[in-house]
Amino acid sequence: MSNFGATILDADGLRLTPDEKAFFRDADPFGFILFARNIDTPDQVYGLCSEMREAVGRDAIITIDQEGGRVQRMRGPIWTEWLPPLDFVRAAGDDAERAMYLRYRHIAHELKAISIDSNCAPMVDLMVNDTHDFLRNRCYGTSPGDIAALGRAAAQGHLDGGVVPVIKHMPGHGRSAIDSHFDLPRVNVSLDTLRETDFAPFRDLNDLPMGMTAHVVFEAVDEAPATLSKDTMDLIRSDIGFDGLIMTDDIGMKALEGTVDEISRRALDAGCDVVLHCNAPLAARIASANAAGQMTDAAQTRAEAALAARKTPDDIDIAELTAELEALLGGAG
Repeated sequence: MSNFGATILDADGLRLTPDEKAFFRDADPFGFILFARNIDTPDQVYGLCSEMREAVGRDAIITIDQEGGRVQRMRGPIWTEWLPPLDFVRAAGDDAERAMYLRYRHIAHELKAISIDSNCAPMVDLMVNDTHDFLRNRCYGTSPGDIAALGRAAAQGHLDGGVVPVIKHMPGHGRSAIDSHFDLPRVNVSLDTLRETDFAPFRDLNDLPMGMTAHVVFEAVDEAPATLSKDTMDLIRSDIGFDGLIMTDDIGMKALEGTVDEISRRALDAGCDVVLHCNAPLAARIASANAAGQMTDAAQTRAEAALAARKTPDDIDIAELTAELEALLGGAG
């Protein structure tokens, strides 16, 4: 069997078009990602996931951004509405680790019920004074140790629910003073400081199965953004010690310059395992998939390990879990 395609791709709507089905069959992407435009009812989402897997002829991983709060693709009243992570952690106080576990175990339960088996969380970026508003209330706090502990709780909640967590944004996005969706952030802090602060939560969680890069320049390491920087990717592998599957953040974000095929090749040459490309016309997705080609053998090994992290969910009583969480939060929700 040949290696998977080195991409994670999305769909335009609530069902696959014939052209998308044909494209996915040929490109054989490692996995898929869903957005709000792909979400309507539980039966519809389940059906879309089934079509995606049928297109590639295997049980491909399907991920989503369901952090809770502003970044939450599945909304009420069908699915649970959550406070932004920072507000949630503050509401939980001394019980924040347990509350984070329960939050993400609940999210995993809702994802798994509709055939989604990965989530782009936990986000363990360090919050500092300059953290941009697009990221600030998605952070877990300002202490690397606390962030790592909360990230571990969130990751375990996913894993116990049979959902593969994706730790982000490696090696740290918190010092970004601008939104990488629209421009390229630059961080001018010494490498020693970064190792002690921003990089520390990722080092503590370096055993997780998947990670996502940051479109951020770390001037102490390289002039290229982390996603496209071999030096930064080497640092993630060696200094941080992360050996899981590394996916790019969306290469369509304006922080990255170049055509999608150029960016795809640069990301993989830098050391990313798989290219995430979404919110683009079909022709652009085809171009990035063609440029990315198939996974390297090393990436394939990491991909198979990530797939193997999809365990059978443990038994839980959602009503009991919800009651415990409400008690911890004192009604903050």
